Formats: sequence, C-alpha cells, structure tokens
Amino acid sequence: MKQRSKNWLKMLTEADGLPGYEREISVIIAKEMKGHAEISYDKLGSIVCKKKGAAAGPRIMLPGHMDEVGFMVQNINKDGFVKFIPLGGWWPAVIPAQRMTVHTSKGRFTGVVGMPAPHKLSPEERKKPIEIKNLFLDLGVKDRAEAEKLTGIKPGDPIVPICPFTEMANKKYLMAKAHDNRFGCALFMDVITELKNRKHPNTVYGVGTVQEEVGLRGAKTAAAVVDPDVAICLDVGLAGDIPGGDGEDANKLGGGPQISLFDNSMIPNLKLRNLFVKTAKRLKIPYQYQVMVGGGTDAGRIHLHSQGVPSIYIGMPTRYIHSAAGIIHADDYANALKLIVEVIMQLDAKTVAKF
Repeated sequence: MKQRSKNWLKMLTEADGLPGYEREISVIIAKEMKGHAEISYDKLGSIVCKKKGAAAGPRIMLPGHMDEVGFMVQNINKDGFVKFIPLGGWWPAVIPAQRMTVHTSKGRFTGVVGMPAPHKLSPEERKKPIEIKNLFLDLGVKDRAEAEKLTGIKPGDPIVPICPFTEMANKKYLMAKAHDNRFGCALFMDVITELKNRKHPNTVYGVGTVQEEVGLRGAKTAAAVVDPDVAICLDVGLAGDIPGGDGEDANKLGGGPQISLFDNSMIPNLKLRNLFVKTAKRLKIPYQYQVMVGGGTDAGRIHLHSQGVPSIYIGMPTRYIHSAAGIIHADDYANALKLIVEVIMQLDAKTVAKF
C-alpha cells in the first residue's frame, strides 16, 4: 500500500460523518481531489469527482459511500443522560462501554455508553439480550441543565464512535472506525490519481454517496447525475477468519479483494464479473469470491437506474464491520486498486456494449 493511500485512510476514517451528516468527509475529498478531477454535487450532498479520459463515454461510476454507522441524540433526561437512536445497523452487544463523540453547536464532547452494572441485574436479566433502548450516553454532567449549558447538546445531534486509525502489530493490519466505507472513498480517490497519467478509454466518476447506511439513498440521486454505463461499487465485505468464523471457507484478510457473486441487493452483471476474474488471473492478482446474504450496497440501487446499469460490487475483507473498530489488510487494498485500474483500462465503448 502506498503511503498516500494510508494517509487518506487515516484522514477519512478519523473524520466523522454519519448518514445525513457527511459534509466533513466531502470537504476532505474535494480538497484532496482538486487538480485531479472536476468536482460537483447532487442535491442530497453526494460528491462527484469526474476524471475525463480519451473518450466522453462509457461513463464508469465508482461509488463509495461517505457515511458511517453511529447514533443520533433522541433526548436528554433530567439527570443528564442521553438517550439515542441508531443511524445504520448495530448489534447492541458491541455498543456498551464504547467512547463516543457528540457533535453539538458548541463543539465536540466525549461520552461513554452506559448501562446498569451486571452486579445490579438478576440472573434472569443477565440472560436477556441487550437492547439499544436501554443504553444511554454518559457525558459526565450532574443533570440536564448542566449538559445543555456546558455542551449545547440537543435532540438530533450526531454521536460517533471513537477509534483512531492504528497500524497494528503487523503493520499491514489497519484498525479504524468507519472503514465502512471510507475505504471506498479512499479507493476511488486512488483510482482517479492512478489514471492521471494513463490514457483510459472512458470517463470515470468517483462518487462519495450519502445515506447508504439508512437505505442507499445517495446512490439513487448520484446515479441520476452521472447516468452511468457501468458501476463498480467499492465497499467493505465480510472477513470470516476469526474464531467462530467461517472456517476453511472464510474470506481472509490478506487473501485479496472480494469479487461479489451475490448480495441481498444485487446479482452482478456476469460479463463484468467475468472480466474482473479474467483480469485478476492474467495479472496474478489474488482475489476471493464473496456471497453476502445479509446486506447490500449502493450497487443495489444503481444497477436499477434507468434501463439498468451493468454493475458489480468489489469488497474489502473487513473484520468487525458495524462496530466501533474494524480491521483491514494493506495488501488487499493495494490489490483492489491494481485490479480496478486494470479493468477500467479495458472498458471502452465496444467492451461495454457487450455487457
């Protein structure tokens, strides 16, 4: 992985951007892509980075959603504890005791997610699953009046997990919040940068979409702006190489980018999928197949645009998605970048017409 890529991942994952609150991310993308692409926006806030090639078409769309899972303030009770609702999918068991940042009109404030201590629970209560409605954020204040005075907190304020970008014991293992899906944003930025000095037979649109985690909303409006001929969706995928995971069938960190066969929102265009596989084999780029029955991506909305858009989802194997911390592998990122650039170089009008 190039240092440039690592810098972008750190910058993007340490920024905060929940569904509907993605501006901090789009500002970074616009700044970093200045001089590399033409910048525009749709009316929901998705950012479009247009990289002209040797031909106006085909139009190749690379969506990577900017939003991350988090929470929104619902209310502050009389004792100053904050009740919240999830923005995006959460397994409640991973939320307690996590440090969070609340963005308010007065700035950013740190809290911790609390729940009753197990010593207070009966044996029957301990067996019950944790529910988000029973959790709260503790800001370290004595009551609601002090919370409002010191922090300016109010309903609707976003709450974001805290997890700095970290190179782990093996420095190729990279931990951060929001790999889902700042990985996709960094990757389309890298693709555009790699294409700067290459004569690609198409026009490429790197798109940071909004509100993916709450219903693929930005994908629909961004597709209306780009009107793509092909879509290559960039998002995280599942790594099952952990205790209790998928055993020998697991997608592994370091095993290569994931070529999707099926997810709950889309079956990829078969000819486009086969082009990715053939290119990976020809260039000896490691890859893994992915089947994800419990989720979908922006491609699920984009492939239904207009009369239909040949689409595929290329995933980044990731441990612990939809939690406060995820782990990816630098080699998977580098190989995803190489594979996507080499496929784009083949997507001329004649090839795309066959899809």
